[in-house]
Amino acid sequence: MEGIGAIPVFVAVVENGGFAAAARKLGVSKSAVSKRVSQVESRLGVLLLHRSTRRLSLTEAGERYFAHAVEALAAAREAEDAVAQLQSAPQGRLRINTPMSFGRLHIAPLIPAFLKRYPGIEIDMVMEDRVVDLIEGGFDVAIRAGSLPDSALIARKLAPCYNVLCAAPEYIAESGGPSKPSDLLDHNCLHYAYSSDAQEWVFQGHDAATKIQTRGNYHVNNSEALREAVIGGCGIGRLPTFIAGPDIAAGRLVRLLEEYPMPSQIFYAVFPERRHLPAKVRVFVDYAVERFGAERPYWDEGLEALY
Repeated sequence: MEGIGAIPVFVAVVENGGFAAAARKLGVSKSAVSKRVSQVESRLGVLLLHRSTRRLSLTEAGERYFAHAVEALAAAREAEDAVAQLQSAPQGRLRINTPMSFGRLHIAPLIPAFLKRYPGIEIDMVMEDRVVDLIEGGFDVAIRAGSLPDSALIARKLAPCYNVLCAAPEYIAESGGPSKPSDLLDHNCLHYAYSSDAQEWVFQGHDAATKIQTRGNYHVNNSEALREAVIGGCGIGRLPTFIAGPDIAAGRLVRLLEEYPMPSQIFYAVFPERRHLPAKVRVFVDYAVERFGAERPYWDEGLEALY
């Protein structure tokens, strides 16, 4: 059983495609990873990996070892989860993945009170708009918006996510406001670059959906930066209410085309399916639901027309 400690190292090498990537993932040196794999090969008397300057590949023995190693690693995690459920207080390292703007505006403010309530938990939060694989990234829980693909992930609803069209009073005074979606063709429209439909804006009409291919002089991959441009009077923007809601309520932004609502989404907390859900994950998700889990989240106060 002396080689059991090599299992997570070997799995990391295969899943990350090399010794250097595995070392970064595990937080150790590349030489330590290479040495551990070489030790298990020496002990077994068989080559597990074909090594070349360009890439690694599994030998036939390596494929068999990897299949059982993955199962063993999953069983070890299940064992840890089962023990964690017996703990009187949730504890351990909790890795969270969240979109950048939502994370900064609405998840980050939760963390101080959460850590005070659960001092045994250590938070490692990564904020990025790129959607990552939870398993590959080693995350315990992620915040996602929109339709979720079929997967082995469990999703728990947090709050609705509405999108609205808005502009600054200054822009409307200078350029006028659109009265129907097609009027947007005569306006400078500002775009969130990471959206799958960045320039094609969809509106739900009385009879059918209307799609407008918009144009403008500003594309940016951050919603808060887009908000700054809209508030600055640069043009018309499509923004989620978790960013624009307070500005609309305060009059810094004006909601446009209210009679043509845009498609909405839902925020979810998603986490890998496990037989024994770790207490640290359960209490975080419960805490997020406690904070956001309403049909009208706090950032939509004053936006009665949405509901």
